[in-house]
Amino acid sequence: VQLQASGGGLVHPGGSLRLSCAASGSIASINVMGWHRQAPGKQRELVATITSGGITDYADSVKGRFTISRDNAKKTEYLQMNNLKPEDTAVYYCYASITSEEGSSIYWGQGTLVTVSS
Repeated sequence: VQLQASGGGLVHPGGSLRLSCAASGSIASINVMGWHRQAPGKQRELVATITSGGITDYADSVKGRFTISRDNAKKTEYLQMNNLKPEDTAVYYCYASITSEEGSSIYWGQGTLVTVSS
């Protein structure tokens, strides 16, 4: 099982980016999916989560600006980020709770860098 994240890049303050994270491998089911981020010199923090039923939760710092979604048929989650601020600059990591033939475990993507700068 692997998670492949994509969509990071450089954007001006106020701009938007959409991150994607696709799961592949021998997957029986995907439960909670989500995103964390780690800014330079700071601890990794939870950004957003989404359950298999579509229930979402967000960090206070991104509420109203970020939207998490998922396409269960494509085994993919998304993070739409609008009105980006310099403090959103970080490496973003996707994760998913996946049940495979090997059992249930948390898997992480490789991280994608988001830089918000003028």
